[in-house]
Amino acid sequence: MSDMSNALDGIHTSGSLSEKAEICQSTKGNVSGFSHPALISLRPLFLSPNAQKNTATVCKWNRSNKGEDSVASPVPKPFPEPLPLAVSHSCCECLLPWTKASEAQVIKVYNEDNTSRAVEVPSDITARDVCQLFVLKNHCIDDHSWTLFEHLSHLGIERSIEDHESVLEVLSGWGMDTDSRLYFRKNYAKYEFFKKPLDFFPEHMVSISSEANGITNPSQLIQTFLNSSTCPEIHGHLHAKEQSRKSWKKFYFVMRRSGLYFSTKGTSKEPRHLQFIVDFSDSEVYTLLSAKKLHGAPTDYGFCVKSSQCNSARDLKLLCADDEQTRTCWITAMRLLKYGTQLYQNFIQPHQKQKASPMRSTSENSLVAMDFSGQKSRVIENPSEALSVAVEEGLSWRRKSVHRLSSHGSPQSSVSNIALHLAQPWFHSKLSRDEAQRLITQQGLIDGVFLLRDSQSNPKTFVLSLCHMQRIKHFQILPVDDEGEVFYSLDDAHTRFTDLIQLVDFYQLNRGVLPCKLKHHCVRITL
Repeated sequence: MSDMSNALDGIHTSGSLSEKAEICQSTKGNVSGFSHPALISLRPLFLSPNAQKNTATVCKWNRSNKGEDSVASPVPKPFPEPLPLAVSHSCCECLLPWTKASEAQVIKVYNEDNTSRAVEVPSDITARDVCQLFVLKNHCIDDHSWTLFEHLSHLGIERSIEDHESVLEVLSGWGMDTDSRLYFRKNYAKYEFFKKPLDFFPEHMVSISSEANGITNPSQLIQTFLNSSTCPEIHGHLHAKEQSRKSWKKFYFVMRRSGLYFSTKGTSKEPRHLQFIVDFSDSEVYTLLSAKKLHGAPTDYGFCVKSSQCNSARDLKLLCADDEQTRTCWITAMRLLKYGTQLYQNFIQPHQKQKASPMRSTSENSLVAMDFSGQKSRVIENPSEALSVAVEEGLSWRRKSVHRLSSHGSPQSSVSNIALHLAQPWFHSKLSRDEAQRLITQQGLIDGVFLLRDSQSNPKTFVLSLCHMQRIKHFQILPVDDEGEVFYSLDDAHTRFTDLIQLVDFYQLNRGVLPCKLKHHCVRITL
């Protein structure tokens, strides 16, 4: 990351939420059609009375720059370009569901359980500002993974709104009669490609230049995306939905700085065989929520490119990959191609603020193991001895905790052991296998995203659902009865734990029988 930082010196970050607005509670009951007992008011501190209003944009379908790759072809296009859309500025303003008469607007934000809260915001508020507001109001841990999602139910698509994007500009593209929503939830994979580029860009799909295939330097790959004069070439097979038909056809696709193309002749990349589809200057990439069910796609790994002014399913550029890794590669590349250095700025901004704020040192040398059993205390320098002391001390503390809990309720310690995990944020009780997979997918398919839940097939057991290599695996946690005392194990009683909390703590530090350590737990909060 040092090479990348040096290459991107001079990037300036925007002000924090506290510099832009103050948070206060209001008892308004109904504002702009939204009814909610608690209405959050977010008022600007230094917005001028004549603050610049959001302006409507007209969809531009014609290409602005026709390079050598743009060659006419008699082959039918799976994505024919629509005719130019001529709409007057005043007409566009009348179609917008969000009034521009005042600086403050009211938006409604939903959560996983469909609870919602109305929020009054200034006209220039960004997605990151909205997330910080809800983090403060819900007392969440701000690990910079909270994200605002745009969910378009009538089209069956959604995307994560980039942190720097204006929320009201996003809402201005919604139709009047569409069931569109903003969702507030985790997205651990939002900037993971900056940390582990090769996990997101398989070597067989990326070329730095036409002569050299494959990636030798991970930092070089990201820098070529961020440099406006260069761009890695992304290539591979995708299924495309043919216009006005229900059928899908497989093509060889190529993405370059000038836009997205498909080859009319096998895997040829010659300019005369590449047919232009779309550029990303006025378009966004979305994930298809039910590709098979809604669009008849061959797999569920669907995505699409949507123009900012298109609200009909027939205007979407529908694509489908054969696996999750391929879909993730294309979507990530399109995001980087569209926003470039702005995404890197969004990624480093929170970390820069953390470095600037004074924090207590937590180096390894400041935390040492001590032995107070003798007449004089001593530092335990042997790592094995220090580990055994720590484990014994932890078990002793848990026995005392279990005894305190059992003294107020059931005399059996096993009952207390079971009750300890219920208040943990990673435990999701009666969650089905499909719901667990959906929740993990929504919050980011990166290594270590996990949750624990009750087993649907065996009520006495639990299940650990874990993401590894963009796949979700499920591991059964079995109770082990040892002379009347109940333990829990993932590996047929070879490693036993007194409760689920101890099990999670252990596998956060040790991989054990799992494919990777537990790193990010799925969170569901009520707004």
